[in-house]
Amino acid sequence: MIDIYHKIEALHRAGVEVILHMYQYGRDQNKTKLSKYCKELHYYKRSTYKNPFIGSVPYIVNSRSSEVLLANLRKDNAPILFEGLHCTFHLADASLKHRFKIVRTHNIEHHYYKHLEQSELRYFKKYFFRIEAEKLRKYEKVLKHANLIAAISPNDNKHFEKKYGNSMYLPAFHSNTEMVYPGARGKYLLYHGNLAVPENYKAAMELALNVFSKVDMKCVIAGNNPPKELQTLCEKYANIELKTNLTTDAIHKVISEAHINVLHTNQNTGIKLKLLNALYRGKFAVVNPLMVVDSGLESLCAIGENWKEIVAKIEEYRLLDYSGAYHENRKDYLAKHFGNDTSAAALLEKIDFPSEKTATRRADNKVLKGLSQLSSFMSYFSL
Repeated sequence: MIDIYHKIEALHRAGVEVILHMYQYGRDQNKTKLSKYCKELHYYKRSTYKNPFIGSVPYIVNSRSSEVLLANLRKDNAPILFEGLHCTFHLADASLKHRFKIVRTHNIEHHYYKHLEQSELRYFKKYFFRIEAEKLRKYEKVLKHANLIAAISPNDNKHFEKKYGNSMYLPAFHSNTEMVYPGARGKYLLYHGNLAVPENYKAAMELALNVFSKVDMKCVIAGNNPPKELQTLCEKYANIELKTNLTTDAIHKVISEAHINVLHTNQNTGIKLKLLNALYRGKFAVVNPLMVVDSGLESLCAIGENWKEIVAKIEEYRLLDYSGAYHENRKDYLAKHFGNDTSAAALLEKIDFPSEKTATRRADNKVLKGLSQLSSFMSYFSL
């Protein structure tokens, strides 16, 4: 995941030695990229053969239960960062009782899986999401065994702080290291996202029907693997273009060349990395409230409460130039509140590192600290 990779990168810059544990299933191991930032890389096979409907432990947790991984974690005394609730099978293990354990939550998982159930059209997957959501709701109490929960959004942080009292807000780590002024005027409206994800293609369908078809301006929907239904809908409107299976660089280009990035979601879960990308690389952003509520990004977006208001905001902002002064103000705000190095420093301040046994010194006298990170898998998404 994007958050995991750029977190590792930022921790490495901060002088942390990362021992990375990953579950692999059908993805390349990406050793070349990861070895630049990790002291050690350990790979484990995910047990995908397990029946998702048997037992009380959620399938996404139970299928990541390697005993070899647990044995490797016992080999040192470093803090352990569990990436996501799905990686916490060993969180409550007695042998790790005296370790400093952090869980990075990517969502309130049972809320997220409930949304997946509501968005899914296929019966079997819909049923799986329903059962998994209930299991995740009950399983979440395992977080009481964590010394620290690092929530990805302010809204999630409120939930975990209220229930467990050991939570901090840690913004999403992302690929945007600098902001380049994208110019005053853009050529079109844009929605982008991984269109194979039900939430995203549903948002694209709704925007096409309720917004893009109502404006006299070119509109682009960009993303990978769109369903046939979306392709057919876009073909009905002369002003809507569907761009598919773009490279990461191509996605960045269409974001920067759009005059307005229009984003919509029906899920108030986690943080939307597509919104951060739009704000770092693009011009204006028009969104619905669920896209930004309690995100810290509200002041950087024009918010439409409903379809009519979203269209009205588009008509207003299409007439405006994206000024250099506006860009600099946004740049300063994002650097202060969402910079990767700032977030890494905030995390390190909270961690109780072991004594000098695991700390060494580089030639420049900077202390290197040991950090074991438990991650479900490592992958690089273009969206």
